Amino acid sequence: MKLPPLLAAPFAVIPLPVINRATRLMLFRVLKQHPGLFDRLGEHLGKRYGFVPTDLPLTFVVEPARPMITVSRKPGTPHADAIVEGPFFLLLALLEGRGDADALFFSRDLAVTGDMESIMSLRNALDDCSVDLPRDLSVAAGPLRPLFKRAAGWIRDRALSGESVWN
Repeated sequence: MKLPPLLAAPFAVIPLPVINRATRLMLFRVLKQHPGLFDRLGEHLGKRYGFVPTDLPLTFVVEPARPMITVSRKPGTPHADAIVEGPFFLLLALLEGRGDADALFFSRDLAVTGDMESIMSLRNALDDCSVDLPRDLSVAAGPLRPLFKRAAGWIRDRALSGESVWN
């Protein structure tokens, strides 16, 4: 499912330092929950991985060796060794190992360019870690953790079920 334009529009005006800070905090939270996430990358640890959501005005570059994530605005292709392009929720589903990357690639829901071997290595590393974003990120919500986890899980499940009606 594509992110509705009304939800994507604010990302065109939110200052990039705010977006970068938020995404870095999320990356560090996921890495705290899954410290071995990048261990299986081996020789691909030093690669830069670009992610281009087709329904957001942003691009993301993950550098596992540092570890760091950098957000930039479109237009422009991220400077990366490998780039995965597709709808935002599909990219998140791949992060969690919920999508069949091969099927999405061959159905043209995803486009992959650059170093395919490094993308396969990243995919294998992600598959081994059982990332669950609502669970992993809700830890930061403190006493609101159950509410955040339930709401984020509902949004994820709704988006991945293909339902396009959000209200």
